Amino acid sequence: MSTPVNDRIDVRISTEQKKLVKYASELRGFRSLSEFVVYCINAEATRIINDNNKLLNSLEDKRIFVNALLNPPAPNDKLKKALRTFKKLNKGNGTYDFDTRQDTSEE
Repeated sequence: MSTPVNDRIDVRISTEQKKLVKYASELRGFRSLSEFVVYCINAEATRIINDNNKLLNSLEDKRIFVNALLNPPAPNDKLKKALRTFKKLNKGNGTYDFDTRQDTSEE
């Protein structure tokens, strides 16, 4: 059962690109260049959408993520302790500047 065709996309490509795509479609056994192009754009569109949805599934997830980047919460006690431990373990091993704010907690 085939899907009814009721829309169209026109694309201009170079002769070299067309030869390359036509050759690839022949290697894969597609009946026509159009069939190959439709297959490829569907596969790539699906891959892009799936990749996008792996990390952030909804618009609300994306909003929360961006908000956390733009308005990070203040460091809690565990994060401050981790930074002090990191500084102790890496004393004299190069420079690092995680934040322009100074760590005012006691060592």
